[in-house]
Amino acid sequence: MVQRRPSPLPALPRRRRRSAAPPPQPPRALEISGLPMPLELRESARATRMTLRVDPGRGLVQVVVPVGVSETDARQFVGRHDGWLRARLAAMPPSLPFADGASVPYLGVEHVIRHDPALRGPTRIEDGVLLVGGQPEHVSRRIRDFLTAEAKRELAVRARLKAGSIGARVAAVTIRDTKSRWGSCSSTGRLSFSWRLILTPEAVLDYVVGHEVAHLREMNHSARFWALCASLTAGRNVDWPRAWLKANGTRLLRYG
Repeated sequence: MVQRRPSPLPALPRRRRRSAAPPPQPPRALEISGLPMPLELRESARATRMTLRVDPGRGLVQVVVPVGVSETDARQFVGRHDGWLRARLAAMPPSLPFADGASVPYLGVEHVIRHDPALRGPTRIEDGVLLVGGQPEHVSRRIRDFLTAEAKRELAVRARLKAGSIGARVAAVTIRDTKSRWGSCSSTGRLSFSWRLILTPEAVLDYVVGHEVAHLREMNHSARFWALCASLTAGRNVDWPRAWLKANGTRLLRYG
């Protein structure tokens, strides 16, 4: 008896490999004349539609689009929302540069900047006046450096005191110029804060520190977290500082 070999199965058609999506291009300027603020076009692999975002800290409008959307489509999108965009820009507080004669809040208390080229020593506060020396073109940087250093000192001291009160440890405190959050806490115990908190009333700064220190124990926003946050906040009042930041956060980003 002759054994026949089974007929080979028909070959299945090969699946075409999906071509990898192109990576997002770096953010770039989007030229549209007639707007009072520059535009930045940013591609996002996560975006499913085009959106507009006013960035008061950087002084520009960000147009976020899915990868591959053309600049022509982005311009048409901005044009369709021209009225909304202009209304948002008109409602923004003016920029508040650090210059001689300008007023800047320190822990919520207004101080006038006084520039004296002959002034010796570091930038400092005396009798409600912020004294700064050096050349006029360096005034803004010197004021910002001073406020950043003051923020680092104030926030680090408060954070470690509050952490010690609940038996927690702060691994490090860093100061940045974040635009989307006032503070953060990592799983390793590193706390990060915006230097602009030194401009806020003391109760607001104290609340943000208490908020981030509470995350050393509760990495969430549960009822337990908010109870701990309140216990770490002066006066146990978290509602007023949160409301103050919501109402005044955009203005804080306009300083400097």
